[in-house]
Amino acid sequence: MTSTPDARIADAPAVVLRGGTVLTMDAGRTVLTDADVLVVGERIEAIGHALPVPEGTVEVDARGGIVMPGMIDTHRHMWQTAMRGYGADWTLTQYFVWYDLEWGKSFRPEDVYAGNLLSAIEAVDAGVTTSVDWSHGLQSTQHADAALDALEEIPGRFVLAYGNIQQGPWEWSTSPEFQDFVRRRIGGNDLVGFQLAFDVTGDPTFPERAAFEAARELGVNVTTHAGVWAITKDESINLMYDNGFMTPGQIYVHSTTLSADSYHKIAASGGFASVSTESESSAGQGYPPTWQLRKYGVPISLSMDTSVWWSADLFNAMRSTANADRVRVHMAAHEAGDTVVNHPLRAETVVEWATIGGAKALGIADKVGSIEVGKQADIVLIKNDASPAMFPVLNPYGHVVYQAGRGDVHTVLVNGTVLKHDGRLVGAADKLEKAREVVGQTVDHLQQALGDEKWVNGMNPELAPDELFDNPYQYSDHEIGAVEAHDE
Repeated sequence: MTSTPDARIADAPAVVLRGGTVLTMDAGRTVLTDADVLVVGERIEAIGHALPVPEGTVEVDARGGIVMPGMIDTHRHMWQTAMRGYGADWTLTQYFVWYDLEWGKSFRPEDVYAGNLLSAIEAVDAGVTTSVDWSHGLQSTQHADAALDALEEIPGRFVLAYGNIQQGPWEWSTSPEFQDFVRRRIGGNDLVGFQLAFDVTGDPTFPERAAFEAARELGVNVTTHAGVWAITKDESINLMYDNGFMTPGQIYVHSTTLSADSYHKIAASGGFASVSTESESSAGQGYPPTWQLRKYGVPISLSMDTSVWWSADLFNAMRSTANADRVRVHMAAHEAGDTVVNHPLRAETVVEWATIGGAKALGIADKVGSIEVGKQADIVLIKNDASPAMFPVLNPYGHVVYQAGRGDVHTVLVNGTVLKHDGRLVGAADKLEKAREVVGQTVDHLQQALGDEKWVNGMNPELAPDELFDNPYQYSDHEIGAVEAHDE
């Protein structure tokens, strides 16, 4: 048996994580202490204590750490990552205006590539082993090729959710160019899945029907922003439901401002929610809805939305989601003159949403999302002996949600391959340098396209309090109505 650190770890035929606290996230939420997890090839071979291992196995010391399934992000606009933090002070309306009406068209295929490459590297580094690239910047199939090239360059697990905010989904999803892209690029990589990504605006003529039919013909699911304040409302849900397109496995992103009837329809049709709590709390889609989703039995997964605001850090997603849910429960109790004496939402449930919940939403729970013998080895070790926040580990679920952070991600395996070890990405120096170079080129391009004044002003938006905006995020001429902008 070979001890680490070892340059051979990336090519090891077998890896064993020794002596950790293992959150299996199996159906019984089994927790094992001082346990080993043996990975042989792509799969989890054994889980137990003092496991015998094959010759040549690389050992990772997990003592004092937490071994858990890789986290799963079911909705992130990865193509925007080259603009990391640029929109920190944006509202949702400002985001729509910038990307949909003004400057989204300035993104070249190489800019989509740059954002996806950086985002993919960041995901693996943060212990997010599966990410859905909600890629609605694909103005052409050249953009789509660039997006997929970047995802395939990093050996994580990804889903390309194909979309185009500059064109109606009934147009791009039925075009010969799109059909050719699917034939050329989809289905040849087991680590890259495929969805269609578009929204239903509520136009009673339901022009999105053609896109749903295209998805059905391809045998793939649709991911759609639903229940977004003043934009995608119950009318959107009703159109999908009445026309037979609320099918099992469909993902409803945000789902914040829906009626009880809509939540019932999502649950009854086998749909899933993707909750982006940091985004919903700041941008304005609506109050993070897990307290509602739990009430109506809608399965929950977590997501980060876009790095133009936030990062790929699902630790933040778990923490903010638990807090937002508990705030809502407390406030409801206070309004009724009561006191909450026992949390209905526990930390273990939030960890479940970030792992097996995401796997169920993506239809891959038979492969990943839990640590069970026979499953593909998407595994994260959280351990940081240099951090005073990483001991003692008394309540491991609570530690993951409220104590740990991305800097504590020690080891990451995807499909049995070690991609990060001892806090460092394995063999990634050239990838990071390449990402830095291409992202720099994208930033230079966008700065030149906007000009210095508009580039600076874009980061520092100001709105008159009485200004009205027509909702810019619509694919048709259907009028959803004006929204008043408030400047406190």
